[in-house]
This record gives sequence, C-alpha cells and structure tokens, in this order.
Amino acid sequence: MDFGLSQDQQMLRDAVSRCLADTSPLSHVRECAERDNPLSDQVLRALNDLGVAGMLVPEEHGGLGMTLLDAAVVAEQLGYAVAPVPFLASQVLAPIALRDAGNEEQKAHWLPKIASGEARIGVAISETIEVRDGAGVSSAAGKLNGTALFALDFEGADAHIVADSGGRLHLVGAKASGLKAIALTTIDRTRSVGELRFDGAEAEPLADDGGVATARLRDAGRVILAADSLGAGQAMIEKAIDYAGQREQFGRLIGSFQAVKHMCAEMAARHEPCRSLVWYAAHAFDAVPNEASLVACHAKSHTAEVHRFVARTSTEVHGGMGFTDLLGLHYWFKRIGFDRQVLGGPEVVRAEAAALQGWTNAA
Repeated sequence: MDFGLSQDQQMLRDAVSRCLADTSPLSHVRECAERDNPLSDQVLRALNDLGVAGMLVPEEHGGLGMTLLDAAVVAEQLGYAVAPVPFLASQVLAPIALRDAGNEEQKAHWLPKIASGEARIGVAISETIEVRDGAGVSSAAGKLNGTALFALDFEGADAHIVADSGGRLHLVGAKASGLKAIALTTIDRTRSVGELRFDGAEAEPLADDGGVATARLRDAGRVILAADSLGAGQAMIEKAIDYAGQREQFGRLIGSFQAVKHMCAEMAARHEPCRSLVWYAAHAFDAVPNEASLVACHAKSHTAEVHRFVARTSTEVHGGMGFTDLLGLHYWFKRIGFDRQVLGGPEVVRAEAAALQGWTNAA
C-alpha cells in the first residue's frame, strides 16, 4: 500500500512551488511585510489561476471539491515560500464552514464567489480555545456583542465567520452596522490578523449543531498550520545546510565541523517524521473523522515543538548573520512562531488530546 502523496497531489505541489518561486521571491515578501496591508494581490492572483481558491468548494458551487490533504500540500508550499497571501481562513476554513453548516442560500451566495476569488471571508474562532479577559462573543436575536480576537485573513475580507461563546458560527458582513474592525500587529508580517468588536452587529447564524462545525474548523485549522510550519521548517533546514557549505571559518567550511554537521542532522531527523504525521492528520479529516480531532492535536503540538527547535538551530548555524534582516531568515522564524500559537499552543492542544483519550476530565 502506498502511503505517499498521489501523482495528482505531487503535481499540485510542484505547480504551487513553481508559481511561488516565480511570483513570491524574498524581495517581494520584504516589500509586502513593510506595508500596512502585507497581503500580495500579485501572488494571490497567480494562485487563483491555479484554482487554489476553490480547492475545498464543492463542485456544484464552482469549486474543485478537493480534500484537506490537498490543502495541506498547498499550505506546506506557502510556508516554504513565506508567501504573504490569505489562505487558512479564506480558502480553507470558510469553505468548510459554509459547506458543512451554511444554509442553501448562504452556500449559493458565497461559495461560488470564494471559488472564483471574487470574495474572501475571515474566520474568528480563537475564543472557543482560550479566552482572554474582555474577549468573547455572545449572540441574541440575530445580533452579536463582544470581542473576537485574532480574526484570521483579516485584511480585505468581505465578511467574517465568527464563533460565539456557545460554539455556534455566525456570518457577519465586513461593513455590518455595529462592527468595528481593528488590524492587529503580530510577529508574522506575512499574514493578516484583526480584532472584531461587536455592538449589536447583525449576523446570519449558521447551523445550530452544538459546536460540531466549529470543532471541525479547529481540526482543519490546526492541520493547515502544522503543514505551513512543515514547509517553513524545510526551508530553514535547507538554508542552514547551504550556508554551512559556503561559510568559511579557520580556513575551512563550517559544514565540515562535526558540531555543525550534528546540528543539521538533528534538524532533519526531527523534522522528517512530522511529514507523515501531518499527511495522516489531513487524510483523517475527510477519511477517518472519528480520529480527526486527536491526530490534528498531535500534528499541531508536535510540529510546533519540532519546528521551534528547527528555527532556533538554523539561526544558530548561521551565527550572527542569522539575526540580521539582510539574510531574511527571521521571516521563516516568525512564521513558525505564529503557527505555534494560533488555534492553541502545544500545551493547550496536548491538554485537549489528553481529554479526548479520557486521561483528564476536560480539555
């Protein structure tokens, strides 16, 4: 039995990789990161031409009807290129939410627009995992009140899907009365995050399914973040090896020193097993749903820890140069840091995994 990617998935990976190499070199990433809105229309258009926007949109609504594993393949390449484009919320979570919990009118209105790249939808579900003081959203009579932090794919969103304190999802127009949207600055300047403040904002509820759809979004989001971290980690390992093969010290390439060899080998040894873990978690989301939450937790928590080590060690291999803006290594370092914390850090996610297995009373 073949547990690798299919031929179609390999072709998808290669096509996205070539697209990003052509449209999103590091110079373009720098340019975007220095703007108030870091997202790149140039890269987004190129990816939309490949059909990425409609990957998870059902075929009857103009999409490709692909799986989360296909989306994870794309996410890995986005992380490798530190691509400054919306993806996690607008092209993964929003289509899943509408597909699974939207009514027919909501599906007919939004899904074709998502598939064509005409519309983008942000997603705010962080408060279903951890709630900061003063945060949290309540719903009553079709209106939302409260604050949702860390809305993903915030800039340029035409609407937002928001989870209330009970786990039910709501669709809110970006220009809805009673909504104040505030851009947030995070360590990762290649992604866009915002705060949504609701004061009687009108919202369209999605299905009242007891939080099932929100839980599915958490699972999918964690897998995609793990895949993104996988790609960023691969890039940092390759950059460390390339640098070790060029930098000379004491008349020798530093890659010839045993200590540096061990650092590079340790990164690769910890990184490579993450690939099958992420692939299986993405596969399980669609094919083995009773395992999806647990393996998503495993993938998110383990890749977060491994790639923090990779990010630190790669920087150390580069020595003082690793900390400079000139080299640009910090874009991958910060992207891995963002992936680690969004939708639950390793400690929180492991606690959920323990609860799912009956080891503790509550997540």
